[in-house]
Amino acid sequence: MLLNLNLKFLRKNKNLTQESLAQALGISRSKLAGYELTVTPPLDILVKIAEYFNVSLDILIKEDLSSYSEYKLRELLETDKFLRGRKLRILSTTVDAEGRELIEVVSQRAKASYLAGFADPEFISELPRFSLPFLPMDKKHRVFQVDGDSMLPIPDGAWIVCEYVDDWFGIKDGERYVIVTEQDGVTFKIAYNRISSDQKLLLCSSNPIYPPFDVEIEQVREVWRYRLVMSE
Repeated sequence: MLLNLNLKFLRKNKNLTQESLAQALGISRSKLAGYELTVTPPLDILVKIAEYFNVSLDILIKEDLSSYSEYKLRELLETDKFLRGRKLRILSTTVDAEGRELIEVVSQRAKASYLAGFADPEFISELPRFSLPFLPMDKKHRVFQVDGDSMLPIPDGAWIVCEYVDDWFGIKDGERYVIVTEQDGVTFKIAYNRISSDQKLLLCSSNPIYPPFDVEIEQVREVWRYRLVMSE
């Protein structure tokens, strides 16, 4: 495990003293000094360290960051921020007269334009929209119309309510997601998270006649977690 070396490297890379970083993490300087040597922090401190430096736990523990060139290190850290939805991705949305977020509807016909317009506020504002008061107000939702029979028993033409996923590392194996990619546009599939190991998602259909396929994470533009299907 490379945590101890990486912690010291990242601290020096940000020109931080042990005292200043310890204060930011809410621990003593002596504990931080131990973590930079041989002591393994408890899980809650590990999470704080990863969040402070905007890196995943997997990277913090397994990657030798000191061996990276300055360019590669910057690329890695910025990519990690992007995957976690920090600073580099902006979600276009609509609100009602009282500032409450509405649920936009992406029909089969609108899917053809969604890839080009998902980040365009004007395009999003032209989509049909409504509200569902029983959904959590602190989450962003969008409705997509299912296209095809690859996700049976959810049929072609069904309307599914999905929740926006900002942290792609949190994609859970075996759950259903709408994945918007550069190559395939809007796709509704069962996802398996291979980001940490391969920088990919494995996407599968519930209908066995459709084979699974990999998607490079750099091709992904949006991720929405399936919540429920709306009956007509």
